[in-house]
Amino acid sequence: MEVTGKIKVVNPEQQISASFKKRELVVTTEEQYPQHIMIEFTQDKCDLLNNYTIGEPVKVSINLRGREWVNPQGETKYFNSIQGWRIEKLVNEQPTPQAPMPAAPTFAPATNLNEDEPDDLPF
Repeated sequence: MEVTGKIKVVNPEQQISASFKKRELVVTTEEQYPQHIMIEFTQDKCDLLNNYTIGEPVKVSINLRGREWVNPQGETKYFNSIQGWRIEKLVNEQPTPQAPMPAAPTFAPATNLNEDEPDDLPF
């Protein structure tokens, strides 16, 4: 899956434990009702965000993740996360200027019209 939009937030890397780190990115979609989508990059994918800044248009490849957790009271809870694994800068595609179309050739007006001649045109 992919999310496209402009970068709203690039958070610093967080060291969650001795063996786990993550970094969060927020992308604002460009649609009628813009959405602010928080995407997590984990482990070695954290470095993918080093060269990105706020306001840049990007396309982020994501995976949806879900997990189940049972709390100490025995209640089961479910959590979702959006995990990024690739990010690309989107280039504002400007249409390349094209050479102007040449003018259509003009024809001399007909001078020998005869209204009495039969018309064999199908329309």
